[in-house]
Amino acid sequence: MKIRNFGKRFMALAMAAVTAFSLAACGGSSSRDGAQAGGQTQGQAPAAGQPGEKIVNVGVTNTLGTLNPLLMDGGEVNKYATGLMFLPLVELDADLNFEGMLADSITAEDTNNFLVHINPEATWSDGQPVTADDVLYTALKLTSPVIGNTAMMYYAFEGVGDDGFTEQGADHIEGIVKVDDATVRFTTKEPMALATFQNSYARYLMPLPKHVIEGFSDEELTSNEWFNHPDVVSGPFMVTDYDQNHYISYTANENYWKGAPKIDKLNIRIVEGSQLYAGLSSGEIDVAQQTMSAFPVEDYESVEALENVEAVYGDPVTNQSVFIRTQNIPDARVRQAMLCTIDRQQILEQLLKGHGEVVDGFLSSISPYFDETITPVSYDPDRAKSLLEEAGWDSSQTLKFYINSGDSTFVNAAAIMAAQWAAVGINVQIQTVDFATLMDVATKGEFDVLAVQYTYAPVDPYADVAWLLGGEGSWTGYTSPEVEEALAQIPLVNDTEGTKELYSIIDHKVQEDVPMFSAYVISSLGAVNKRLTGVTPTVYGFFNHVEQWDVAE
Repeated sequence: MKIRNFGKRFMALAMAAVTAFSLAACGGSSSRDGAQAGGQTQGQAPAAGQPGEKIVNVGVTNTLGTLNPLLMDGGEVNKYATGLMFLPLVELDADLNFEGMLADSITAEDTNNFLVHINPEATWSDGQPVTADDVLYTALKLTSPVIGNTAMMYYAFEGVGDDGFTEQGADHIEGIVKVDDATVRFTTKEPMALATFQNSYARYLMPLPKHVIEGFSDEELTSNEWFNHPDVVSGPFMVTDYDQNHYISYTANENYWKGAPKIDKLNIRIVEGSQLYAGLSSGEIDVAQQTMSAFPVEDYESVEALENVEAVYGDPVTNQSVFIRTQNIPDARVRQAMLCTIDRQQILEQLLKGHGEVVDGFLSSISPYFDETITPVSYDPDRAKSLLEEAGWDSSQTLKFYINSGDSTFVNAAAIMAAQWAAVGINVQIQTVDFATLMDVATKGEFDVLAVQYTYAPVDPYADVAWLLGGEGSWTGYTSPEVEEALAQIPLVNDTEGTKELYSIIDHKVQEDVPMFSAYVISSLGAVNKRLTGVTPTVYGFFNHVEQWDVAE
């Protein structure tokens, strides 16, 4: 089925939503260590500001992989840190609407052709206009086999090979063409929903200034020092210094075409999650966003109690998903029993202090495709015992349950789940492994049950769902005719209600057959110092209007 192939090839970006994979940084100043928040100094910190300068420090808990848009892998810190210099075509706002960044708008001519309309006011910091040629140049380099970016999935477009690359030395892409100086047409090989094009491509295409770097060879584009300190940008800030493990320092682009930033300097400080509270308390960190900054749950109440800080819980986005290898547990009644044995609401209240929700299927309540009529399966151990008896379950067997050692909250949740399963005769052996090992086990299918935090893009979960329900080769190994038919229709439907009906079919079927279930969906904590104005930590759209951030006098 084409759907399965499409889903598998989408895996690179889907996994970027699970965690921020890192490609090799394009140089960097890794010999200069920055200061960690909370008083734990590890060498030279970002340079101090001059008297009267307005400086904002953003705390994040993932290291930086690259500042080069051509090496982008979709990891959040990489994407947003780079996007401060090179705007993407569009970005999601806090309300999950696509907001034009460099693009004025994106429209669908049909299910295979999409027009990107560049904002006529968009200019580079040297005063030159941003044009269709910049978009074409950047897309061509993203498909260069010499540069070798496999994460951006350009195989979807006409003229690009199934490996995601054009021929070495190619000077154009058949499916990405200039209509006029401000318009580019993207043509896909197979039907694609407009939301998929915007979410999976337009959000990650950060045009580069062709007139500045077109003289670089493809080899130079992967390592040239220019990308560490670009002197021509389209965004609100320019990097002045960085250490990929500790900090990134920016200065304002005074020629930003949307208006010069109100703050003079911005620092992204890379810290341990346990250091976020101390940094906010001391003022070393001004703001922490929900998806780039992972607070330990045990620090939530302490952050809420800080007088100088406003705590902001984000929308429920990150799904603690539990995947069942259906070839190993082929009877749906057993999988149903596994679900109704778990008191998910109790786990949510005890371990996450109620900051989240319980749902069935892939979608959380903030998705426009969420079906509020699907009532989550309730805790019912008596029903579980009946289902197991009907299925002839052999209670002497032991299931291997793989979990991420780095997720302390779910390590505790898994222990509760194992105890509740044992109470009805399902014995599991918890295998606690690091994330890299967990992904290796998942890819090889060497598990009975496996859990990982997974963010299904609320506006476009298609890639993840198609992959995870893609039959042989997917994590679950599950598929069904009903699911395949619904998935086949999604790229052909470009209205919200029609798409919602299709995802409802899928989630109903997943609730019935249980190839996966959600243990809980997390509403993560963000925080902002009250001295800042115009700054609200949000799951999406956090940096969209960073030029409006300010520091109160």
